[in-house]
Amino acid sequence: MRSSNPVFSRRGFSRDNGYAGFNTAPQAGYAQGNPYAQNPYAQNPYAQADVQAPAGTGRMTMDDVIVRSALTLGTVAVGAVLAWALLPVSGTSYGLAVGAALIAFVLAMVQSFKRTPSPALILGYAAFEGVFLGVFSEMFNSRWSGAPFQAVLGTMAVSGATLLIYKAGWIRVTARYARIGLSIAIAFMVVMAINLLLVAFGVAEDGGLRSFGPLGALVGIIAIVLGAFFLTLDFKQIEDGIAYGAPRSESWLAAFGLTMTLVWIYVEMLRLVAIFSSND
Repeated sequence: MRSSNPVFSRRGFSRDNGYAGFNTAPQAGYAQGNPYAQNPYAQNPYAQADVQAPAGTGRMTMDDVIVRSALTLGTVAVGAVLAWALLPVSGTSYGLAVGAALIAFVLAMVQSFKRTPSPALILGYAAFEGVFLGVFSEMFNSRWSGAPFQAVLGTMAVSGATLLIYKAGWIRVTARYARIGLSIAIAFMVVMAINLLLVAFGVAEDGGLRSFGPLGALVGIIAIVLGAFFLTLDFKQIEDGIAYGAPRSESWLAAFGLTMTLVWIYVEMLRLVAIFSSND
């Protein structure tokens, strides 16, 4: 299966001889309900080269993922705080925010097409994404006081609940699950792209499907649910990478993917909080 994240959809964790996401096609093991039926690292020197080394040496661990994720998300937070403090709401700050978002997008795409994770690219993406989120959040806060704080709490609640549900086994990430979810996600993105074009050409008013009304709230909820779905795919790929002996450097890839998903959820949560505040 593949995640919605560009970094995960391009490939899973890397193998030494090319791009190879694990379980990129439904395997017999999945059909039988066993996602571990085939080890994608079975022919990978990473999974065997350090057999004589102490356990965990050179291989990705959950601690590695947590540390890199904390560093990446911390960079986003620092960038957001600095942008909030140093860039008051104005036309200039909006322009800088758009520029930062474009740079973050370019860095994300470059990393997505690289064979190996680049900490510099990932942290650079996080920094520029933070600048964008700082201005974006301040803009919402100036109109709906406290909205960013509520969005942060909402993002934490969604991600925490998704992790608990995943670990409890209430969600089984199978090929069929991923296939159905990604089909819905693609359909959602196509509809949003069409809506954006209709708004840009004046066919749809007040944001169309993204308006600050009941319809916009429904679309926002769907987007957040999709974000939670993306998280389950990310969790599964991280779990598989650890189980199959992915190299430690791949923990940067995991951190990158998780950060992108959490940013998605935060932005949608911020809009949803604003919509509900507008209706008070």
